[in-house]
Amino acid sequence: MNYWDTNENFSFKKMKSNLLLFFIFATLCHFNYAQEKPNILFISVDDLNDFPSFMDRYEGAITPNLDKLAKQGMVFNNAYSQYTVCGPSRASVMSGFYPHNLSGKLNQDDVVQELTRALGSELMHCWFRNNGYKTLAVGKILHRHLPDGTLDDSGGRGLFSAGLGKLKANWHQNGTMTDWAMEPDNDEQMPDHQAANWAVNQLSKHHDKPFFLMVGFLRPHNPWYVPEKWWNLYDREKITLPSYKKGDLDDIPKAGLKNIKDQMPRAEWAIDTDQWRNIVHSYLASISFVDHQIGKVINALEESEYSDNTIIVLWSDHGYHMGEKNTFQKHSLWERSTHVPLIFAGHGVPQGKSSNRVVSLIDIYPTLLEMSGLPRNAKNEGRSLVPLMKDPSTEWSYPSITGYGKDCYAIQNERYRYIRYSDGSEELYDHQNDPNEWTNLVDKHDLVNIKADLGKYIPETHSEDDH
Repeated sequence: MNYWDTNENFSFKKMKSNLLLFFIFATLCHFNYAQEKPNILFISVDDLNDFPSFMDRYEGAITPNLDKLAKQGMVFNNAYSQYTVCGPSRASVMSGFYPHNLSGKLNQDDVVQELTRALGSELMHCWFRNNGYKTLAVGKILHRHLPDGTLDDSGGRGLFSAGLGKLKANWHQNGTMTDWAMEPDNDEQMPDHQAANWAVNQLSKHHDKPFFLMVGFLRPHNPWYVPEKWWNLYDREKITLPSYKKGDLDDIPKAGLKNIKDQMPRAEWAIDTDQWRNIVHSYLASISFVDHQIGKVINALEESEYSDNTIIVLWSDHGYHMGEKNTFQKHSLWERSTHVPLIFAGHGVPQGKSSNRVVSLIDIYPTLLEMSGLPRNAKNEGRSLVPLMKDPSTEWSYPSITGYGKDCYAIQNERYRYIRYSDGSEELYDHQNDPNEWTNLVDKHDLVNIKADLGKYIPETHSEDDH
């Protein structure tokens, strides 16, 4: 063997060795890159209005875990839902489209996915999955859960009245699950307890890819049944009753009055029967119960290997009246039905900050994409909230758009709410001077320009009557 042969053999071996080291290094870099993508803990709460203490809208709610999360992250004080019924609101959050643009029966998960794909997009968790994420879910995310084939693992949805039979303790009207009682005997019988435990278990596991973990809690959706210990947190006689004005509905157009559901309790009835405190008591007990379940999940995250690399977002699908406007319900375009909690916390989120800019739940999708460094979805109709995280007071001239019913909408900016119904009747409220929306200013001539400016945001697309 001559010198050339020996040197050639040596060079070939060295080249193979270098290639092997290169591929090992590239594989490790790819693995580390995947792990550097932040995990997402995505928490939804059903029918939670703006009562939690951190929102500073109601005095007396016991919500220590929500309050702690708010201090650890950023709160959007003026966040609004895009629809005041569960199915369309959740479809909007997960699809990134306004409900009137999806235009279909949005309480069916497969239908929501089909409509989203027909518009050239993907549901939020699918977008993350297509970009390397592991998708996990438990509880109520879309109206039922999530479409088959879009999750790597699922804990199921759960039922509002699991294990309770047909209990009707205080309210016996058909067409609603409204009722209130100290039931069942313990937390273990509640679907939210089971959902929280499933999520805690997921956080205890080692995941080889970044995860998108969705946890959907059912309470405080009615029936307001939770174990007695949660009622016992509150002194019934010291409970703060929401603001109520007799005759409040006198300046509401007929189209607005139609949104008040006959099957729901009236504040007048609740006052006459001394049930108002009991109803609010049950709702507060339900909030404190779900606050505890949220705390279990957040604590598990803090104790896990993912504590430093997880973005948390917590939101509610819409609000709920607790006697305001003489009713106990959602299904309206007033403030109490549309205003919702929205918190971002964790990786990359400033701590202890808040913004008073008006934002929308439809903004969650593009915000999480930007925060995660994933490709932008050009079909998203919301806007990333990252600029507000950097500067909570930055200019933000985007009002919220909320629908309910056929061609009925509320437009909200930082001061005014403008409502227009399908028959052309209107309402206008000045939240600076009238936060309870007791005085309809729609006929004030000096506010014509305000009404006109907000009216420009009323969608032209026809919506379904009730998704």
